[in-house]
Amino acid sequence: MNYSVFIPYLLARASLSLASTMLTVAIGWHLYQLTGDPYDLALVGLVQIIPMLMLFIVSGWAVDHFSRKRILILCSVLEGFILLGLAAFMHDGVYDKTSIFALLFLHGCVRAFFSPAQQAILPNIVSAQALSRAVAVTTTVWNAASTSGPFVAGLFLVWMDQDIYWLLGGLALLGALLYLTLPPIAHTRPLGRGIEQVLEGIHFIRRNPFVLGSISLDLFAVLFGSVMALLPIYAVDILKVGADALGVMRGMPALGAVVVGVIMTRLSLNHTGRSLFLALVIFAFSILLFAVSKNYWLSLVALFVYGASDMISVNIRSTLIQLATPDDLRGRVSAVNSIFIATSNQMGDYRAGAVASVIPAPVTVALGGVMALGVAISGYFIFPAIRKLKKMSELEHNPTQGK
Repeated sequence: MNYSVFIPYLLARASLSLASTMLTVAIGWHLYQLTGDPYDLALVGLVQIIPMLMLFIVSGWAVDHFSRKRILILCSVLEGFILLGLAAFMHDGVYDKTSIFALLFLHGCVRAFFSPAQQAILPNIVSAQALSRAVAVTTTVWNAASTSGPFVAGLFLVWMDQDIYWLLGGLALLGALLYLTLPPIAHTRPLGRGIEQVLEGIHFIRRNPFVLGSISLDLFAVLFGSVMALLPIYAVDILKVGADALGVMRGMPALGAVVVGVIMTRLSLNHTGRSLFLALVIFAFSILLFAVSKNYWLSLVALFVYGASDMISVNIRSTLIQLATPDDLRGRVSAVNSIFIATSNQMGDYRAGAVASVIPAPVTVALGGVMALGVAISGYFIFPAIRKLKKMSELEHNPTQGK
């Protein structure tokens, strides 16, 4: 592994992840204080997923045809300016929902290009043999940023309130500077033209059970099981805690992911497929525990397990997708994967907030846990190729296996 290239990439990813996680906490807190309406928390996810759905074909094509490094730099700069614009808009403490959602929509447009570029460039930085470990390290660093992000966001919300967005803009621009330090990074560019070549990423996913299964499991498990959008409701109405405690709650899933991620950088999983489905089952049960808990500390334990089990699942699925995809298709496949990830996260938040506006939040969470358990059990039988996979090395020498 070339650490002189990998470490700046890692630090840039941490800086931008920290900004993104803090943005989620800050926007959720300010919107719920402004309106008190759970549906507004749902809209935060919706306005950011819509541009990704609109642009994923274009963004995937761009990531395969242009410099992935330059795309990351440009997107980081644009994200920084958007966050600085949000800071300027909210500086006087008087703001409206329409302007907030407009800026979040632009943020989603930038993320439509940033997310697939960030995924696709990793196999160009590390070898296939080191990819599984690199995924574990990058995911762990992302979760470390996500762990500290909510803690820091809670503290800075108390101290800075709306001025926190200046800090977030600075973190995004720092990421751009770190990406600038990377040397030129080459990747295999696709041949041919026309609509068929643009849509080849979709066709490849349909043909490959490892990629299709990994993407689908992520979509439905998190779509039904997401609880993050409802944490402000739990903090204010159920657990009766403040902004600092909300930051702790928001950080516990990432803390669980970091602990497991550190372990995964040192160990190799056997029975990879079965480990994936076991992690999904544990993920579902952690949601059910959180649903019934009215104790702050028990809720933190449930959120810790929620993040730890999801980390195992994310690491296995991300590595499967990268190893099973040829380099000249990684941009387009990563764009589709980004849509599924964003759909599972953002639309999961939308689903949770929309349902919680009709029925109590604990019932909403419990129903999501039951459905996530159903996804794990049904996926075990629907995707036998993944279930039977023992080691990642089975894919390294035949990346199109399962076509």
